[in-house]
Amino acid sequence: MENVTTVNEFLLLGLTSVQQLQPFFFVIFLIIYLINLVGNGAILVITILEPKLHSAMYFFLGNLSCLDICYSSVTLPKVLINLLSAHRTISFLGCITQLYFFHFLGSTEAVLLAVMAFDRFAAICNPLRYPVIMSPKVCILLAAVAWITSIFNALVHSVMTARLNFCRSQELNHFFCDVKPLLELACSNTLLNQWLLFVVTGSVSMGTFFLTLLSYLYIICSLLLKHKSCRILHKALSTCACHFTVVCLFYGPVGFTYIRPASATSMTQDRMVAIVYSAVTPVLNPLIYTLRNKEVRLALKETFGSKLFKDCRQHH
Repeated sequence: MENVTTVNEFLLLGLTSVQQLQPFFFVIFLIIYLINLVGNGAILVITILEPKLHSAMYFFLGNLSCLDICYSSVTLPKVLINLLSAHRTISFLGCITQLYFFHFLGSTEAVLLAVMAFDRFAAICNPLRYPVIMSPKVCILLAAVAWITSIFNALVHSVMTARLNFCRSQELNHFFCDVKPLLELACSNTLLNQWLLFVVTGSVSMGTFFLTLLSYLYIICSLLLKHKSCRILHKALSTCACHFTVVCLFYGPVGFTYIRPASATSMTQDRMVAIVYSAVTPVLNPLIYTLRNKEVRLALKETFGSKLFKDCRQHH
């Protein structure tokens, strides 16, 4: 029987063990994090300040931007610190806390993307009833459901992981605390944890993904039956293109990591894929929405362009 010792901290092995590459990774991830803060922060500001964007679609977009800032802030600051430090430890409590918020925010994003798909369905398929269907009260309720229901998923994983006994090693083969790498270090039975990861996280991610696809399917069928015009169908779907791109960027890596069965060689792949959904996707969200959305681009110019113009005039 293996000796069970109380683990007070874990050693995060990080992105690479090659010392010479760490400054390079630090610069890359610092740039990614700053773009994330500035891009999503700008979208959050304009959805609050710009009256033209006070609609359901942009209310959820503001929620998504806030979520992306928090989501990457759970992992990236610690990654940046570890890339500059020889002491890469994280306390047991800090590890479980990071795990909790990572799954809480990840689940919230999954539900929120499904809500945003329903919003597009209501806007395109029921334009006359849209103001009633997506009233301010309904929007707040749906956003609250997305945030509150995710507490359960995060609590399940954090509590069940915290109850495990760790005796194999304190070296965590990842750049942040997640369920799969922690299960690799556990010496107690992890069958229930693996089952919960597959069933609970799988249900949340795949359930919301299928609801999202269902919304798009209804949009396509409704437009084809009503108009029978490819031009109208293309115009309507172009408004959903931004959202659909974000959906693919989010659900693809998440499905690869959590629904795929664990294997001895999967941890390195999981670490690489985790970079996509924890760092890259939150940065791409504001870029995708601003490049594809005229209203957001105009609002950004009016809000920040006018301020820059005023500042320039004051200096001159």
